Order: sequence, then C-alpha cells, then structure tokens
Amino acid sequence: MDLKLNGKVAIVTGASRGLGAAAARALVAEGVKVVVTGRSQAELEALAAEYPGDVHAIVCDMRDMATVADLAPRTVAHFGQIDIVVNNAGIAPAGAFLDQTVDGLVEVMAVNVIAPAVLSQAAGRYMVAQKSGKIINIASISGIRGKAVLVGYSASKGGIIQLTKALAAEWGRHNVQVNAIAPGAFVTEAQAAVVNDPEVRMKRTRKIPAGRMADPAEMAGMVCYLASELSDFVTGAVLTIDGGETAKI
Repeated sequence: MDLKLNGKVAIVTGASRGLGAAAARALVAEGVKVVVTGRSQAELEALAAEYPGDVHAIVCDMRDMATVADLAPRTVAHFGQIDIVVNNAGIAPAGAFLDQTVDGLVEVMAVNVIAPAVLSQAAGRYMVAQKSGKIINIASISGIRGKAVLVGYSASKGGIIQLTKALAAEWGRHNVQVNAIAPGAFVTEAQAAVVNDPEVRMKRTRKIPAGRMADPAEMAGMVCYLASELSDFVTGAVLTIDGGETAKI
C-alpha cells in the first residue's frame, strides 16, 4: 500500500534507540526525510550514517526547552518543511511514590509532557500555516490504567493523552491531526530488566493475552499510518498496541 509519504519531513524524538529508532527507520522506508533527536550523539550519528541525505541528527536534551522549541525551525532550515512530529522521548523512573522527590516529579513532567507540548507548538505554527500536519504522541498504557511504582510516569502519560485530545480539538479545523499511541510491553533497551530476566519476562507476559512482548517494528507501522493521509479523519485518538493487555478486566 502506498502511504504517499514520499517527500514529507518528520521529527522523531528519542530516536537514538528503541521505539524511536524503529519509527525513524520505518518513515525513511516510506520516503520521509527525518530529523532524529536524542541525547546520544554517537547513536544518532550512526543512525544518520545508515541513511545519508535522508536522516539528519540533532542532539537534544528534552529538559532544555529552548533547544526543544528550536527543533522545528532547524528542521525547516535543513529540509525545507515540517509535516510530521513523533513525540517519543520519555523517562520512566520507578520507585515507591512516598520516596519520590519533587524535583524528580518535575523532571518527569518536563520531559514527558511539557517538552512534547513545546515541540508541538513550535511545529504547529508551520503546520497551521500550511494547512496540514501530523503530530503523533507516544503515550503508554500506564497513562490509561495507571501503574504502581510508576506514579509520576503514569500521570505524565495521562497528561500527554489529554494534550493529544485538546490539540486535536483545537487544530482539527486547520487540517492538523493529533493522535496518540499507547504501547504496552515492547522488547527495547528500556525494558532490559524485564527482557533479560527469564522469570521476570514470564511474569510480564502472563499479563498479556497475546502471550508475548512486542517488537518495536510493530509500533512503527502505526506511526506510518498516522503520518499518512489515510488517517486524515483520525484525530484525537488513542490507539493501544498492547497485545490485549488493557482489554482485560
């Protein structure tokens, strides 16, 4: 199926590895020029080297809001336009809530909610002006159901879901679609403690009707769909990719 993405330009945050890298590769395969961002310069440059001319790396700490806001104009300066934003970067510090510090909670909200809002606003100025655009926020099933020892993370992902819906309501008349993907358990570096321990992984997969964890490529296809014109009437949606985990009673 031709998604008609050839010639589009995207920003993918948190693209040095895991879900972000998979999304970036999938978009490039569809003909999209991609700006990849993250904190690891070496990993970003390695990804860019795989796709010379199609991928441009920009090191960005999502706690630095001035740098985050500058991603959109830097993308336009390099590739000439901005059509798609994938807000994937996030942090998930675990621990009992009574032990969490205020600074830690503020950091989670800054990286997981405020930074995506800042980037969406910066890119949205171009999208509203050109009367087209796609913003794809990577939430989590923890933002739908909540998860013990991930209270701050769950709250932040609930926040990104509401940001998605509010922006969809505000920008729909400008032909800018804003949607969220809520992943469940994926095999990524961030899940190494689960993936690399057979007993822990078995306990985790028991909660999933599909009986397994997902490969990052299984989310990348959804990113490409939401980035394409096939999803022009899809906005404000939260699409779960979790093997049926949130469907359970």
